[in-house]
Amino acid sequence: MRQFDFSILAHANHDALLCRAKIRQQATDFKVNECIPFEPQGQGGHVMLLIEKVGSNSDWLAKQLARFAGVADVAIGYAGMKDRHAVTTQWFSINLEGYDEPDWTLFDADNCRIKRVTRHNKKLKRGVLTGNFFHLTLRDIEGDRAIWEQSLDTVKRAGVPNYFAEQRFGHHYGNLDKAQRWMVEGKKPKQRQQRSIVLSAARSWLFNLVLSERIMQNNWTKQLSGDVMHLAGTRASYFEADDNDDSIQSRLEQFDIHPTGPLWGRGQALTHSASLELETAVLNDWTDWQQGLERVGLKQERRALRLHPEQLEWSYEDTNLHLSFFLPAGSYATAVLRELAIITDASERNSGSMSALSIEKAEKES
Repeated sequence: MRQFDFSILAHANHDALLCRAKIRQQATDFKVNECIPFEPQGQGGHVMLLIEKVGSNSDWLAKQLARFAGVADVAIGYAGMKDRHAVTTQWFSINLEGYDEPDWTLFDADNCRIKRVTRHNKKLKRGVLTGNFFHLTLRDIEGDRAIWEQSLDTVKRAGVPNYFAEQRFGHHYGNLDKAQRWMVEGKKPKQRQQRSIVLSAARSWLFNLVLSERIMQNNWTKQLSGDVMHLAGTRASYFEADDNDDSIQSRLEQFDIHPTGPLWGRGQALTHSASLELETAVLNDWTDWQQGLERVGLKQERRALRLHPEQLEWSYEDTNLHLSFFLPAGSYATAVLRELAIITDASERNSGSMSALSIEKAEKES
């Protein structure tokens, strides 16, 4: 059985290992505000609710809304999962076509508050998400303040590795263990939702391995011959970079494009030359997983190797550090925190100290 350990993945900023901090000592230490790519029309058969919640996950709240409105669970829509160990604000849609609208002032769910009520003509679907704005408080920070400042400046200037978070792989990497049993022994999870989770975890782990190698080779932010680039601000717009295109490097420096890594599946590899050679070498011992992902019908896709936290700002208060930044959909706050310090997550005390866990669980990978 393969052994999985997130700590083996490379850091771009080695100074992060010299600093420590605590996160989520209080619920208000982790605030997440969801951003969707449209403004509700104000009319239509679907009620749109902007809800602030504390200590509850999105699926649980969706069920409470369905019960209150007297509709089936399938009538509720939301764009992305939000962690329960946080103060989160997100949109929900309720299809009330053929139903009377309830009095939303009477909706009473623990630690939930409706901030806005409007209407729209369509259900809010998973993945219809621009991103999330984070307001985080790191407490009891340790390490030289100059190192913290340098790390923050580096993150703002160069971005961070776009790793899939530890939380994606399940408790004690259980999703990866299930992937191993499926891909190697043919023991497929019985439930469809569980199979989807396991497949996503397997692809994510292979991507992380490629990204880690490119960090070690110091080319994760640079053009490698044969690279496929991701156009920033899009979900899945890629193009093969021309090795003779002098504009590529300047576009990389401006965060207009990012090098990509593989989300494995069927089809011919999208990269070639040095980029393909690197990915092939990294995944040489994972052909059983590659073949398994191909057998289930997944197609070759790509994901940006680099993540740029937009509007990054910070301030200190005694031994606390306040951070705010925006991340696009499909990315993780852990990618930012991992490049700043070794984080102890109070919501994961049973697991001890570890790299920071993500707030957002990506619903659809671009």
